Amino acid sequence: MGGAAAAPRGERPAGLPVPDAEEGRTGRGGARIEDALADAVVKAVRDTGGYGGAVYLRSRDRRSLVLCVMSGVPRSLLKPWWRIPVSGALPMCETFRSGETQYLPDDRATMLRFPQFTAALPYSFAHAYQPVRVGGETVGVLAVLRSSSREPAGEEEVREGLRLAGRDMEERLAEYARGLPGRTDADAVAYGIEYDDQPVSVRLPTPPAQAVAIGMIEWDLAGDRWSGDDDALELLGVSREEFDGTMAAVEERVSPDDLYELRAARRDAEDTGQIRGRHFRVLEEPRDEGEGVHYRPVELWGHVVRARSSDRLLVGALIDVAGGVTAAEAAERLPDGLFSLDQDGRVIYANRRCQDLLGSDLERLLGHYPWEVLTWLRDPAYEDRYRAAMLTQQPVSYLVHTPDGVWLGFVLYPGVHGLTGRVFRTAAPAGAEPGRALPPSSQAAAPPAELVTTARAGALYHVVQMASVLTESVTVRDVCRAVSEQLLPAFGAREVALYTVRDGRMYLLWEDGYPQHFLDPFEGVPLEADLPGVHALTTRLPLFFESPEALAGAYPRLTLDPMTSWAFLPLIASGHPVGSCILGWNTPHRFTAEERSALTALAGLTAQAMERARLYDAESAVARGLQEGLLPHRLPTVDRLRVTARYLPGTKGMDIGGDWYDVIRTGRGVALVIGDVEGHSVGAAAVMGQLRSAVHSFAASGRPPQEVVTHTNQLLAELETDIFATCCYIELDPATGHVRAVRAGHPPPLLRHPDGSAEILELPGGVLLGVQPDADYPVAEFTLEPGSVLALYTDGLVEVPGSDIATGIETVLSCLAVSRTDSMEELADRILGAARRAEDRPDDVALLLTAYDPAGAG
Repeated sequence: MGGAAAAPRGERPAGLPVPDAEEGRTGRGGARIEDALADAVVKAVRDTGGYGGAVYLRSRDRRSLVLCVMSGVPRSLLKPWWRIPVSGALPMCETFRSGETQYLPDDRATMLRFPQFTAALPYSFAHAYQPVRVGGETVGVLAVLRSSSREPAGEEEVREGLRLAGRDMEERLAEYARGLPGRTDADAVAYGIEYDDQPVSVRLPTPPAQAVAIGMIEWDLAGDRWSGDDDALELLGVSREEFDGTMAAVEERVSPDDLYELRAARRDAEDTGQIRGRHFRVLEEPRDEGEGVHYRPVELWGHVVRARSSDRLLVGALIDVAGGVTAAEAAERLPDGLFSLDQDGRVIYANRRCQDLLGSDLERLLGHYPWEVLTWLRDPAYEDRYRAAMLTQQPVSYLVHTPDGVWLGFVLYPGVHGLTGRVFRTAAPAGAEPGRALPPSSQAAAPPAELVTTARAGALYHVVQMASVLTESVTVRDVCRAVSEQLLPAFGAREVALYTVRDGRMYLLWEDGYPQHFLDPFEGVPLEADLPGVHALTTRLPLFFESPEALAGAYPRLTLDPMTSWAFLPLIASGHPVGSCILGWNTPHRFTAEERSALTALAGLTAQAMERARLYDAESAVARGLQEGLLPHRLPTVDRLRVTARYLPGTKGMDIGGDWYDVIRTGRGVALVIGDVEGHSVGAAAVMGQLRSAVHSFAASGRPPQEVVTHTNQLLAELETDIFATCCYIELDPATGHVRAVRAGHPPPLLRHPDGSAEILELPGGVLLGVQPDADYPVAEFTLEPGSVLALYTDGLVEVPGSDIATGIETVLSCLAVSRTDSMEELADRILGAARRAEDRPDDVALLLTAYDPAGAG
């Protein structure tokens, strides 16, 4: 009971090859799909006034949306949403499924439409979503994020910007797809648009900064002579004609206050062989007449090389530091601590005061998350403050109580490329708690910020989403499908197996992603078996293995599949074992503490849903058994006729439908009967059984069609059940093809002629059975030609939500006409498929087909 890999299952047109991992991302000239989207995402963010954007594309197996390109938002912040199920309760998923633009101007609008999304990201920001289409087919979704507190853009303006961006992306993706290997069919070009890799970050453009000037120099230490390129001489403020290369000429250009630094640089070179950032100022020519003396700060870096044993030549660079270094010096003079985080939240700068307040030197902080280096910042509330600042693009402030008993105030100022922070000592206000927003009256005068709820976005979203989906899952199969569709995309797993316990043994309920027959040896294993899936259940503890070596070390006799990481989760409901859930990853996977907790919680939700679904299935099995017992087990064989029937239940649990059909031998031929009792209950099924028995008895006694229906109507009225029924009764003489038909409120039969044309038989009829005890039911007569096909059906076949019944009848009639098969079985299946009643039926369906074939046998 381990995991296994298999190629993702997705649909693509016949003849199109399935690309390998690299081929599926690269087109003509080695272009990648990210290249086709990067500029378009940046343009979409700019045109809609946003601060971030992203594009999701469908996965190869079509079950997931995968984040392909993002800009303005850290990759790590959105990691829980790198891969999401298409069926998810998220705005990007809804946009993909509906093909409609979504605009959510603030957290209130998001809460109303997508409460699970708000629970996972409890921050106020505006976001809009545009379907991305290629060739009329939706292949992805563009998302744009905006600040909800700044001057809002009009909804129409945002929608128009999204529409133009979507058109731009369609053109770029179509061009990319046409360049993919094997993609020559223009109609199938959209099938090249898919993604299963990690997201690519594209940096939003920054305002142009002052360029840093660098000049290359050579300093002959033995002869004390300088030479430099044009940039170096320009920094010294001399022309090549004026500069004689002597050390005296260099010193003339240096501020008298900094001559010591220049001479100390020479000693550094002689003593250590290098110069590391000696700082001095050089004379700058005045821009206007009458101005005083100006100096420009520069730094000298270099190292000594030896052309000969007696030569000492320093090769180095003269760097203009009028911008960056002087800004850093200014930060060092401030009384507060200053630090800067990159877009991902890692430290890229901290002044000396900040290092003192945090109790950590710069080397330990650089390149790390602050909450990784400083143990007292590891409370999720502090990381959540960073997340809130980056997603709302508004300042956030909070208090921290250090282990030394000091209260520190933090203020975070976000931007699309990172975050600048300020830290300072503060007195503890009354009622202050770590992680709470700074009060406006604190001595730091920090910008007020709303209190942000602590949230572990990824884990919380997956738990909430799974709980919602499982609530709507009714049968055990529904639960298994929900687990597969949610867990695999959410955690990037490639395979899942769900086992249940029965009579002390483990039996497979559902699998996805495994090689064929791989799980066969594990079917029915006892609870004493030395297997991780069994042990997880019996010990009630989840097992996680991050490598094949770890799994093989714990279970040396286990046959491993091609996976590299596994999770074995016990399914426990109300204190008793239900089964096990096994997940496998085909790439090395590290299970964080947060992910382990989330998976364990999800296993508990699955177990509860499984138990509920088991009870439902048991109840439903009883109901189906009763219903099937009321229908004919097999139809009689009749010479010159080929007859087949279909019954598909659309009701659930004990809600039994009242549809029925029958084929009855009479003294004059054969009766073809179909009927429908209103309602879905045991009472409706009981009435259906009585009516079927009555019709069978009346028909078998030789009564003509009109009397059969009239007596059945009187019987139903006498039962006083307040239940009505419809019926269509046709008596057919197989020897002549002569038909006598009676209708009681039932949909009209359909007839396909031998030439393939088909028509609706608008037969005269009477009221529903049970409405009027003395109702008359007229008889219609006609003759079937050899090769004709007669179709009787209940309204469940032709009732389509959002459409009228006439449209459904036309759909079935068209299918009957174009399906030129001689097999009644195949024809019945085609009709059910055309009417889209094969699954997810709102009502029961009964279908009775009869082919008149005088030359054949039944």
